[in-house]
Amino acid sequence: MGMMKEFKDFAMKGNLLDIGVAFVIGGAFGKVVSSFTDGIVSPLIGLIGGVDLSKNMIRLKSAVTDATGKIIAEAVYLKWGDFITSLINFIIVAFIMFIAIKGINALKKKEAKKPASPAAASTTEKLLMEIRDSLKK
Repeated sequence: MGMMKEFKDFAMKGNLLDIGVAFVIGGAFGKVVSSFTDGIVSPLIGLIGGVDLSKNMIRLKSAVTDATGKIIAEAVYLKWGDFITSLINFIIVAFIMFIAIKGINALKKKEAKKPASPAAASTTEKLLMEIRDSLKK
């Protein structure tokens, strides 16, 4: 029973909820970045190289066919274009996360720099201040 209470306390602190929300947003953001890379970045790089980046590959082994033309073993390719595309996706996501964290840290620093407003004086302090002021007169 104690373990369930600890888990409930942990889940309700917001840590688990924050992680869950970040995971969902990160997944969606990853798809947006993949779409951006596949639809915009790769074709632009393809204009320079002549072929869409994701289509670049090296054939390591040719397909094997029998006498009738039926494929016995598939061809093996090293798809380096897909790897480069994934690497570009990672770099974009990492850079955006860096910028976001840097912004959040800047906001936290601004909050920390704000001076705390002086606490309201207690009744005893008010009474002592009145006595002090009356003694000055």
